[in-house]
Amino acid sequence: MSLISQNALSKNETKMGEDIKEKEIEDGKEDDVDALEVKKRKRDEKEEQLAMEQVKEMKKLENFLFGSLYSPLEFGKGEIDDVDVGIAAKASDLFFTDRSADSVLTGYQEDADFSDGSYDNDDRKPVWVDEEEEKVTVNIAKVNRLRKLRKEEDENLISGSEYVSRLRAQHVKLNRGTDWAQLDSGSKMDESSDDELTDDENKAVVSRGYVDVEVDDILRTNEDLVVKSSSKLLPGHIEYSRLVDANIQDPSNGPINSVQFHRNGQLLLAAGLDRKLRFFQIDGKRNTKIQSIFLEDCPIRKASFLPDGSQVIISGRRNFFYSLDLVKARVDKSGPLLGRDEKSLEVFEVSPDSKTIAFVGNEGYILLVSAKSKQLIGTLKMNGTVRALAFSEDGQKLLSTGGDGHIYHWDLRTRTCIHKGVDEGCLTGTALCTSPVGTHFAAGSDSGIVNIYNSEEFLGGKRKPIKTIDNLNSTVNFMKYNHDSQILAICSTLRKSSLKLIHIPSYTVFSNWPRANTGLHYPRCIDFSPGGGFMAVGNASGRVLLYKLHHYHHA
Repeated sequence: MSLISQNALSKNETKMGEDIKEKEIEDGKEDDVDALEVKKRKRDEKEEQLAMEQVKEMKKLENFLFGSLYSPLEFGKGEIDDVDVGIAAKASDLFFTDRSADSVLTGYQEDADFSDGSYDNDDRKPVWVDEEEEKVTVNIAKVNRLRKLRKEEDENLISGSEYVSRLRAQHVKLNRGTDWAQLDSGSKMDESSDDELTDDENKAVVSRGYVDVEVDDILRTNEDLVVKSSSKLLPGHIEYSRLVDANIQDPSNGPINSVQFHRNGQLLLAAGLDRKLRFFQIDGKRNTKIQSIFLEDCPIRKASFLPDGSQVIISGRRNFFYSLDLVKARVDKSGPLLGRDEKSLEVFEVSPDSKTIAFVGNEGYILLVSAKSKQLIGTLKMNGTVRALAFSEDGQKLLSTGGDGHIYHWDLRTRTCIHKGVDEGCLTGTALCTSPVGTHFAAGSDSGIVNIYNSEEFLGGKRKPIKTIDNLNSTVNFMKYNHDSQILAICSTLRKSSLKLIHIPSYTVFSNWPRANTGLHYPRCIDFSPGGGFMAVGNASGRVLLYKLHHYHHA
């Protein structure tokens, strides 16, 4: 028998061996799967642990930056050792919400003795007291910013309530009371201070003006406490200089009825009854004459630039008027107005938007004329006669007054009267003037009285004027505000040197204007340059006096 035959296995043994091998292979595969699952589980646990650690680090960082957001410290739970005390002092005791600010704890009454009576009612009990404050101690020697709370050099730990008391006392020390804002504190301060001050010190206080200043007046206004001379004009005296006459190169042979500066601040027109319209280049030294226009059939009663500076409207005691185009150097004659029989168009006003010219008509009529076409576009009717007109700063409203002593407000968009009010103490209104800023207007009468009103209050029904100026003794014929409404000029043509300058908003007359022998003669018209630096006054002798106002630096 061969070796092969001796070692040969039976079919059953061969099959059994194959089954064992397959089972071993399957068992090996299952062991590998279990190992992979264990590794995967460990990896997942590790990643979850890392994520939890990252979350803890983020919370720790947020607590460090923004306080105890997730685990706020609660007083009175558990034992407090020295380490916890230090942590509490750093974390919560130094930063707390004070809800008893309206009361004063008795623990710091000694520290608050220097508060000058700020807390006189020390007998009041606090609304709420934290009982846990006594269980907390704070080391005020360990933190630099808390060392100032120590009463003794070697003092370290203090209780929570004592810590709160010292913090409040430090607050009172650094933030004094506001007794100066109380209306009745001024008298107490004056009574105590007058006894303590010597005579020399009292004189010094009076010289600095402290005695006359009332806190009540300061708190009732929003004006600047520190006034810059370049922006705000002070009352009392006005600084000015007399310059060469504006029309020195070509004086008029008759009274000057109109003077006005062009919007560029350098060109000045002067017109009067000698029928000449003159233009001058104003520099304060030579005042060179540029041009003159002679109107043969019209003694000039009024001449005015359109606000846009393109034309000059000229009128007299005639039923027509002239317009001078400055760009084309052409004079056009307009009128008589269609459907009207007025014999004189000598009184008129031009709207700030250069669109409308309002003429004073007969029997209480106001004639509205287009500045572009020079045609009548509408009329307004008031009771009595019309004596004076004035446009609002936006050109949408028109004010009028006259023989009935009333002031009318007209809406030019609807051409209706929106308000009518009595000018206090006025029988006949003779002059009107609105401020460039639109907040006030002035009304003059034949008795020489000038009333200054607040526009909004007057339209709201308040008839009482803010101020009544009675420095003129004859009819008020002309009024003019300067560009920033800090000066109001009023004049009467019936008396010599009858020209006053009113300071706004104190509503007082400048005492040094006019000086004696200034040569004002009989003033008839006045105008301020756009920048306020120049003031021109035309009088009945044919001269245009020129003044430099030193408060303003630009013409």
